[in-house]
Formats: sequence, C-alpha cells, structure tokens
Amino acid sequence: MTLSGPEAPSLPSRDVMLRALFDRDTAYDGVFFAAVRTTAIFCRPSCRARKPRPENVRFFERAREAMREGYRPCLRCRPLEIGKIPGWVASLLGAVEREPGRRFREDDLRRMGFEPARTRRWFQERYGMTFQAFCRGRRLSGTLAALRQGRPIDAAVFESGYASHSGFRDAFARSFDAPPGRARSLESVSLAWIETPLGSMVAGATREGICFLEFTDRRRLEREFAALGRPAVAGENDFTRRLREELGDYFLGRVRKFTLPLHLAGAPFERSVWNELLKIPCGETRSYEAIASAVGKPRACRAVGAANGRNRIAILVPCHRVVRKDGSLGGYGGGLWRKRRLLDIERSGGTL
Repeated sequence: MTLSGPEAPSLPSRDVMLRALFDRDTAYDGVFFAAVRTTAIFCRPSCRARKPRPENVRFFERAREAMREGYRPCLRCRPLEIGKIPGWVASLLGAVEREPGRRFREDDLRRMGFEPARTRRWFQERYGMTFQAFCRGRRLSGTLAALRQGRPIDAAVFESGYASHSGFRDAFARSFDAPPGRARSLESVSLAWIETPLGSMVAGATREGICFLEFTDRRRLEREFAALGRPAVAGENDFTRRLREELGDYFLGRVRKFTLPLHLAGAPFERSVWNELLKIPCGETRSYEAIASAVGKPRACRAVGAANGRNRIAILVPCHRVVRKDGSLGGYGGGLWRKRRLLDIERSGGTL
C-alpha cells in the first residue's frame, strides 16, 4: 500500500503539499516526495522543473515507497541526495584531516581533481566560509591546542604550515584577537563537521563541553556562530571527537541518552526551558504547554517556543521532542522532515 493522500496520516494534507510543491518550498524537502503519473518521475518539493497538473500528482512519505511504485528519481533535483554530502566533498575533507597542517592552494586542488571555484562556492554555501578559511581555522585550532599543552611556539608555527612567525602571529591575532602567548588563557570554540544519516552537522565545543550542534544547511548559520560570543575556528577537541562517536551510536539505536557535558549559554528562562527538554525521555514527546507548566510559566507557551528556536545544541538538547498540543510537529530549525525522522529513529531504535 502506498503512503499517499488520506492513507498517510503522518503526511501534511494534500492541499498543504500541493501548495508547497507549486511554491517550490524548500522547508518541505524530505517531508514528502511528489510523483508525477504522466512522467513516472518523483521529485523533492523544491524541484525547479515545470510543475504538473495537480490531478497527476501522487505524494509519498519516503523515496523508497515512490520507487516501489515504479517512479524514477528526478535527475534535476536528485531527491535521493537529500541530507547527503557529495562524495567529492567527503574525499576533500578526508584529505584535510590526514594533513591538517597543509596549505591547499588552488593548483593543489586541481591536481587532486577538485575545481577551486566549485569548492569555494560549496563551502561558502554549506559551511558559511570558504575552503581556504576552513583550512586556516583547522590549522589554527591545532596550533592553539599545541600551545595550550606547552609546545614551543616554533614547533606550533612549523606544524601549522606557516612560512614565518610574523604570518602565523598575524593570523592567530585575527582569529583569536590575542597574541599566541595568551593561548593558555584563551576561551574559544572548536568547530568540527560531522556527517550523519540526516545530513552534515557542525559541532562546537569549548573547554567546558558542547556548546553548539546544528545542521549545516540551517538558515542564518553564520549568525548562530556569532552569537556564541567567542572566537570560533575549525578543529577538533576531545568533546567533538566523543560527540562524533555518540551521534553515530545514537543513529544506530545504541545510545538513548548522551553523556557529554553541555555548555548552555542563554538567558535564565531559556536555560530553564533547555534543562526541561533534557528531561524528556528518548522516544517520547511533550507539548509546549507541558514545558511551560514545568518551568512554572503555564501561560508562556510562545516564550517556550521562542526558547526552543534559540536552542543551539540540536539532538542533545532535544527540542525536536516538543510538539503542539494536538500532536502535530510544529516548527524545527533543521527542517520538519528531520524532526519527523529523528522521532521515527528514536521510536524504532535505529536508523530507518
């Protein structure tokens, strides 16, 4: 049986899906797939192809259900690639991790088979920075860690790939607003990129714990970085490495409760809401009204929703477990389709 129209109660109404399809609404990418009877092709809602007649459209919750009915994925919008990182990017990120101190120039990228303009554009759109800025931050993060461990500055400069002390000091000062000699006292955020079954995520960690975790295609991501209030550079620390492992186990159904320390930065009311979210068991949901009552503000449902939206640590602080009073999903910064998938994963005990 196909999950289409009224037979799929977890899907939005047909009118809502038709409106999203004809508006090319990216917010519904992954929430449903639209298949066209006359072409035997299915698309994501935001597809730029010419829209079909409404009576020729069928809706499916998952791509595999459309394929089971004989529909082929659209070659223009590539609906099977929602939330996936391209293979060439994964290969490039692997090269950076193998040689974090290397300076990848445009000629290097070409020799490796990567087009510099395409690389720059993809990193800018997905990560909010150019590839060169990403690599520079990765090098500086490693240098900061080395200096904090008491390594000589000469060794730190050499390992970070800088040709001179002056170049290194200038780059360090621009990133951390302080000279290298203050490395041990600097408060900064290490940013690491993590691949998940629902798409790429960027994680941020201070010396106190995880302070940031968001999907990289979330809007206004750069503004979220700025709100951290500390210099942020690409790189790993012990917390981001542990997070990578725990997230992997979470999506496999092996982790029901995260053990990592969290660095929650916000107003007192926001922190009270976030702490209440941490009490919601995996696989369960609570309404905005229930959260408002739990924090002693039963009439503050809208304020609870706003605090939910300002949560910067997705999944670990489970704002996806908060739903409307009638059980419908409500909003989610990472996209409604991800909220639905996260709840499905938690209820089924593993990746769907």
